[in-house]
Amino acid sequence: MHCRINVTLPEETLRLIDHVSEKGERSRLINEAVKHYIQETGRANLRELLKKGAQHRAERDRRLAEEWLLLDEGAWQETRR
Repeated sequence: MHCRINVTLPEETLRLIDHVSEKGERSRLINEAVKHYIQETGRANLRELLKKGAQHRAERDRRLAEEWLLLDEGAWQETRR
């Protein structure tokens, strides 16, 4: 189902749309552009959330890695005897 809306765009934007789309295909182009923008914005937001989470947990993760390394080294030493 499609809904008709009224959108106001700068003339330069409309010229760009008309330059890259075929006649009568403005809506399709705008639809694809909006979907692409939302996808990319969502990906960027997710990357930022993942980055912040990793930074927030970095110290804890480093300590855990050190603890496991000590345990792993101890187990390895036991198997060499």
